[in-house]
Amino acid sequence: MKKEKKTENINKNSKKESKNGNKNNIPKMNVYWIYGIIAAIFIAIQFFNFSSSNPQEIKWEKLKNDIILVHDLGRVEIINEKIAEIYIKEEKLDSKYTYLFDGTGISIVSREGPHFYMNIGTVESFENKLEKIQKDFPERDKANVDFDERRDVFGEIMGWLFPILILVAIWVFIFRRMGGASGGSGSIFNIGKSKAKIFDKGAAEVKIDFSAVAGLAEAKIEIREIVDFLKKPEKYTQLGGKIPKGALLIGPPGTGKTLLAKAVAGEANVPFFSMSGSDFVEMFVGVGASRVRDLFHQAKEKAPCIIFIDEIDAIGRARGKNSGFSSNDERENTLNQLLTEMDGFDTNTGVIILAATNRVDILDRALLRAGRFDRQIHVELPDLNERREIFQVHTKILKIKSNISLEFLAKQTPGFSGADIANVCNESALIAARKNKKEIEKQDFLDAVDRIVGGLEKKNKIISVHEKKTIAFHEAGHAAVSWLLEYANPLIKVTIIPRGKSLGAAWYLPEERQLTTTQQILDEMCSALGGRASEEINFNKISTGALNDLEKVTKQAYAMVTYFGMNEKIGNLSFYDSSGQNDYSFQKPYSDKIAEIIDTEAREIIENQYNRAKNILTKNIDKLKKLAELLLEREVIFAEDLERIFGKRNFNNLISK
Repeated sequence: MKKEKKTENINKNSKKESKNGNKNNIPKMNVYWIYGIIAAIFIAIQFFNFSSSNPQEIKWEKLKNDIILVHDLGRVEIINEKIAEIYIKEEKLDSKYTYLFDGTGISIVSREGPHFYMNIGTVESFENKLEKIQKDFPERDKANVDFDERRDVFGEIMGWLFPILILVAIWVFIFRRMGGASGGSGSIFNIGKSKAKIFDKGAAEVKIDFSAVAGLAEAKIEIREIVDFLKKPEKYTQLGGKIPKGALLIGPPGTGKTLLAKAVAGEANVPFFSMSGSDFVEMFVGVGASRVRDLFHQAKEKAPCIIFIDEIDAIGRARGKNSGFSSNDERENTLNQLLTEMDGFDTNTGVIILAATNRVDILDRALLRAGRFDRQIHVELPDLNERREIFQVHTKILKIKSNISLEFLAKQTPGFSGADIANVCNESALIAARKNKKEIEKQDFLDAVDRIVGGLEKKNKIISVHEKKTIAFHEAGHAAVSWLLEYANPLIKVTIIPRGKSLGAAWYLPEERQLTTTQQILDEMCSALGGRASEEINFNKISTGALNDLEKVTKQAYAMVTYFGMNEKIGNLSFYDSSGQNDYSFQKPYSDKIAEIIDTEAREIIENQYNRAKNILTKNIDKLKKLAELLLEREVIFAEDLERIFGKRNFNNLISK
């Protein structure tokens, strides 16, 4: 019975969706088409004659020989001293001029006339021609000539009205462009209207639910509670609880913050207002605050509902730090209005604000206080199990070989966000298609990871023999030191094929850990310096190839001294400000004497690890050369090759310390 009811509800929903879909598919009449049709009618009236009489143009010689001299001319009417309208005698029409009006000729003329017309030039010249005929042929009938003045009222009106209409059209066009898409119609007068996209409950556009969001287990638990608030508010209010006013989704780019908000819209089945923080920003003063007011006004009318503001840091930056020395405080006015609206409506109106940002450290403190964003939901990079779930979602639509392990793929992508994993899946399909494969294989996924991490291979890049040898010994130095150190990241493969901006690369599989010890950082630094140490040992000179390594170890050394309190001389002090809103904007939070000690200690840490790397490589110089020669021969080597040369990883205390 339950299954039958469920099926019936699904059918009803599908019918509603199909009806809504049909409504949405009905093409809307664009107002510009109406303007165009009206303009076309005016032009047609102006340039085409729609009267019942449609006289043919005639030349003077034909008029003289075929009409006047044969006594067919009835009368002549001169209009505005420019055009002569020729009327044929009525008794002659049926005998000689039936082609004018019976439909067999080129054009149809009414029997009443005029039947012909001609441009006369001037009245005097035309009259002189008629008088000359009368003198030359006195027996002919004298032509009756009348004069008439006709005014083209419509033409005169359009003559002065048309330029004005052109100016008005240009004015409207310019202000519409200035207004952009603001408001409902994009008009300058609607620029203060909210630009939020509104998805009513049951909208076909919102088809994502929590099942489409892999991983993020903790975030989904908190966000589900908000959905429950909207569906069953009495469950909480009857106990005296208050519905939270806002939830802030915080996390690195690509972790699924916006996707999670879309899932809330799909699950809650309530009106959903979606917009970006930059939609409030406009070149006109006061527009941002006006849009905030209009947004919340619409939301109150549709309550219970959800407002989602993506990238809220565009307007939520801490006040006083927006524009530096600029006097323009439009963003601050917008933020002030947002703060007022968030804390201004009644407690249980059912309007909940969701926002997303990856720069929570720069947000204003007033925005983060309880009563505005009551909850801060952290959306972190996925761990191993979550990456496997994300791979499972994105590989559903792919044709992959059955022997591919999602667990293996998850282990190969530490530190990848959900967006990165989606990119890996898409890139693997493109690589397989490029190789004309019917299914995506394991190697295609590995190539996709390499493509995303290191860049595209550049096998045709011109590199001299000496440079290639230097690169080989440099990468062999990294590989050897990392293999011989206990806490260095395990090596996967090494290549000297250029990728992206790098001339060579080594792939490691970092351990997923939440805490890092001093020895682990020192081993990573020593491994990073192994490339330059190898160059100095084998060639007695160094190259610029260690730039990226030096940048990395320099940051690590200074972080150990100034942030993590891992230095004896500085002690347990940290000059790191996690809020990003410190009061040390124009000066360092330590004295010049401490700064000198910091520089000395950081330099000493790096030098010690560099000497340590040289010592390790010197003791294993034969194995290092063998590894470099193998790398020159194959261009790519793997962990198995290092194990064959150096043996299994066996750490003795003299090397690892």
